[in-house]
Amino acid sequence: MIYVGIDVAKDKHDCFITNSDGEVLFKAFTIPNNLDGFNLLYQKIESVMEDVSKVKVGLEATGHYSYNLLGYLFDKGLPACVINPLHTNLYRKSLSLRQTKTDKVDARTIASMLMSDVNLKSYSDISYHNNELKSLTRYRFNKVKERARLKTSISRLVCILFPELENLVPTLHMASIYAMLAEFPSAKHVADAHLTRLTNLLSDASKGHYGKDTAITFRKAARSSIGSNMPAKSLELKHTIKLIQELNSEIDEIENEIKIIMDQIHSPILSIPGINYRMGAMIIAEIGDFNRFDSSDKILAYAGFSPSTYQSGQLDGAYAHMEKRGSRYLRYALYNAAKYVCHWEPTFAAYLAKKRAEGKHYNVAISHAVKKLVRVIYHLEKSNQQYIKSA
Repeated sequence: MIYVGIDVAKDKHDCFITNSDGEVLFKAFTIPNNLDGFNLLYQKIESVMEDVSKVKVGLEATGHYSYNLLGYLFDKGLPACVINPLHTNLYRKSLSLRQTKTDKVDARTIASMLMSDVNLKSYSDISYHNNELKSLTRYRFNKVKERARLKTSISRLVCILFPELENLVPTLHMASIYAMLAEFPSAKHVADAHLTRLTNLLSDASKGHYGKDTAITFRKAARSSIGSNMPAKSLELKHTIKLIQELNSEIDEIENEIKIIMDQIHSPILSIPGINYRMGAMIIAEIGDFNRFDSSDKILAYAGFSPSTYQSGQLDGAYAHMEKRGSRYLRYALYNAAKYVCHWEPTFAAYLAKKRAEGKHYNVAISHAVKKLVRVIYHLEKSNQQYIKSA
């Protein structure tokens, strides 16, 4: 076997090549992060290999820096293992008491890990191409988070400019309210608005749900409002609404792309009641290739849902907390998916009620539901079966 360790960086990669006999085939060398560098690496590998199946390449998970190199390796048919940097760090420390860390040392350490066969799974073609879905779901996550922050600003500004409005509507974050505030961004503006214009604006934006009576109510409240007349805050409110509307359009476009990919995947995860294509896509994208995991417990550990363990001598740590390592996006998706599944699926609802009856806090009970959900998802994905709903 030929083992290739690669320490990935932004502008260059350090490589080390050895064989199963421990013979150094190529001492640590550096290649630039471009096509010439990739070709040089492949030429060195090709010069010592007899069969592609006898080559194993390993590199640390470094986000987008390794993406192009992984694509090149896949095109050449070379199997690659993507290793958690924490795992590499611990392995390097186990080899020596000296605090020596350089890129070349890391490349050699990765090659040693491949040789020791420390339960490393090859990064599959499925995982590589799944990165597009992961990019979309994480991009959407950040956009939604940004929109939530702006909505908080809307509430703050309305509290200053027209505080009575919040008690007149179910929520401030409706198309009709945004349309009114974009044109009349304070109580004074609403109070001075022409009734016909205000009525038509609300009617069009709410698709007929709000009419003249609502316009009269809003204008009456505005005329007796304690809201401040602050042009700077009004301008901020108008611009914030515009940003939210732009984000809504962007999120819709992202979700459309996610749905296209999910329709192509035909994942059985969508057959579970309570999991829509957005949350299902996030779970699928973060887990990647299910064949990388020997059991559902490994997925829980990857998501950081495994309880931490501390035992030394007679001391045995009780009330262990979750490790919260691994993918925070997967942890978020599984936790929120479990809440919806417990609401819509009777079996999960009964399971949650059972845990609550045992005296567990709601969040703890949901974490137990997450474990049950992961077991179900793992079985469905591995067997490619649809979820059978409870009667």
